[in-house]
Amino acid sequence: MQKILLICALLAPAAHADTLAFIDAQPRSELWLNGGFFSHHFQQKAGFNNRNLGFGGEYRYSTVSSITAGEFYNSDRHTSHYLGWYWQPVQIGIMRAGLVAGGFDGYPRMQNGGWFVAAIPMLSVEYQRVGANLAIVPSYQNRLHGALSLQLKVKLF
Repeated sequence: MQKILLICALLAPAAHADTLAFIDAQPRSELWLNGGFFSHHFQQKAGFNNRNLGFGGEYRYSTVSSITAGEFYNSDRHTSHYLGWYWQPVQIGIMRAGLVAGGFDGYPRMQNGGWFVAAIPMLSVEYQRVGANLAIVPSYQNRLHGALSLQLKVKLF
């Protein structure tokens, strides 16, 4: 929790920067790897897992789009898989803003643990070989648990 708040505090000045623009889509070829997520659930007393460790990758093929896939140990303490597409056409200071849309599984109360589709607001910041994605995961009935989820990543090439 404190780590997520610290990173948000470090990113906050960038959100207030004078730079707000739409990003021009240009080709890229970058491969990023991550070790899952660290989450801060909105229902803190419910006992959800906040250390959603796993392994994933993100291939950025343009300045506004990338594809992602991986797995992690979810909030309900089950293994989840994901496959998605990032679309982040807005720049706010040093951050990119948009959403990730895709398929997820492993949540027992959602499709009995099977695959479902979702779109999640996402902020990203990248500097040379390191980066972070901050997802704002909304709650959905009593099936999915809302959280701020931080994903740290490292660029291979």
